[in-house]
Amino acid sequence: MPELALASWSGGKDSMLALLAARAAGVEVRWLLAMLDETGAKLRSHGVSLALMRAQARALGAELVAPPASWDDYEAVFTARLRELAALGAKSVVFGDIDLQAHRDWEERVCLQAGLQAMLPLWGRQRPGLAHEFIALGYKARVVCVDNRFLPGTFCGRLFDADFIADLPHGVDACGENGEFHTFVFDGPGFVQPVAHHVRAFSAYTTPQRFGAVRYTFAQLEPEHAG
Repeated sequence: MPELALASWSGGKDSMLALLAARAAGVEVRWLLAMLDETGAKLRSHGVSLALMRAQARALGAELVAPPASWDDYEAVFTARLRELAALGAKSVVFGDIDLQAHRDWEERVCLQAGLQAMLPLWGRQRPGLAHEFIALGYKARVVCVDNRFLPGTFCGRLFDADFIADLPHGVDACGENGEFHTFVFDGPGFVQPVAHHVRAFSAYTTPQRFGAVRYTFAQLEPEHAG
């Protein structure tokens, strides 16, 4: 039998490439673990609604596990879900990180606490190459959040494509690995159908002072239903 696994899931392009690589290696990624904000209505970092995250998981043939958490109890909630999924048979956790060692250290630590193995199939790859590979594979993604320290709000809501990458200011990573922007993947390899949606509005958010009072622009996506 294939090894059972879950993916630490943001719904974005790096998570998607890691999922693709794990499945290509014969791993059965049955669960997508996506962390919501305290309201339980949207993804904590990307701002994508629970309804769209569920639609994305269904299109990918996986079960969404989406607990709410604050930044203060994020690790405790995340680790608790890892333990629950380990009890259901999961052996490993797929992460989409590329080269940030602090992220890998945290991931390996929480996996160890839950008796799971951390899998990082994108680790050590070249960032620009991954961005272009994602597009070449036929994936479609929308930029749902930008950090206004790096990008103006006009970049938010755009498709993540070759034009988007070409328009990025000097010094902004093509993968957004430093948090410059986040994406929502809605079609491509592994999808049984596209996740139909449209941009309903844009909103600004400034983090609390203890997190640096950083200003972000979010695209508020809304599902589209046939008929």
